[in-house]
Amino acid sequence: MTPTTPIAVFTYNRPAHTQLVLESLANCAFLDRCKVFLYSDGAKTESDAESVRRTRVIVDEFAARLNANIIRRDRNMGLAKSIVSGVTELSEQFGRVIVLEDDFVVSPDFLRFMLYGLDRYEHEESVYQLSGFMFPVTHPSDQDAFFMPLATTWGWATWNRAWRVFDWNAEGASYMLNDSEQRRRFNLDDSYPYSPMLDDRLAGKNSSWGILWWWAVFKAQGLVLHPRKSLIWNGGFDNSGTHCKGPDGLEMMSPDEVLGTRFGESIKYPDRVVADSLAFSRVKNFLAEKYSSKSPPLFSRIAGALSRLLSKKS
Repeated sequence: MTPTTPIAVFTYNRPAHTQLVLESLANCAFLDRCKVFLYSDGAKTESDAESVRRTRVIVDEFAARLNANIIRRDRNMGLAKSIVSGVTELSEQFGRVIVLEDDFVVSPDFLRFMLYGLDRYEHEESVYQLSGFMFPVTHPSDQDAFFMPLATTWGWATWNRAWRVFDWNAEGASYMLNDSEQRRRFNLDDSYPYSPMLDDRLAGKNSSWGILWWWAVFKAQGLVLHPRKSLIWNGGFDNSGTHCKGPDGLEMMSPDEVLGTRFGESIKYPDRVVADSLAFSRVKNFLAEKYSSKSPPLFSRIAGALSRLLSKKS
């Protein structure tokens, strides 16, 4: 196992959330094999200044505890630029990076899953990312992870060789969005409204880096390793921040469930680097029940809510 892998944790103005993610990270196995980098974005408005200050108190406390580096931004970069610049810098320096945001709670086995996966698939050119998140879908227990052609933004890791495909301009996306078959595939067979989000990103109506990353992985026909059970809880849908007012139903799990998710003595990774069509179908079916484009009013409403959410990101 590579002795030093960087962990980038991006924080802004939520001290309580920051406390939770850093506390859960501090309790992860294999933390001693990592180097933590705590990114603290500057206040966007005067009204955010006090909450940013209180968040930085928490960051300072955990920096000492985790022997972490702090990267304080004097001005507000916004979430997209902050994440993309941080991931680029660390992946270029270390060849890999693990990425967390301030509204997550991670399983004690999150780093174990990521570190072994980063080593195992480092030279598999078709693998672009490791995901720590899984929707509340029941998968067979004969293996602990599987590949899907689907990227994530909720607790993940990648290599510099893969991250290099990220493209602010989403080259080729406009052409793809005019092709009904490609658009359908990008929407996970019309189970989730990704293409309207990309439409809005290209039109400057949201600032999502995540939809650009999904486009880049999709364009490269890349695979992402996903755990059978989620190692991430997202606590950002509680109206506590500028980018957490999402549509109902995305919170899906409790932090206790995630904190209790552990692997056995060894993690059962897939032997073959191929998409698991059955696992992918289960995820698409789950999403279709909530956001299917077969119900146009709901699909449009969800897509609109997501676009508005992303346009407000810090």
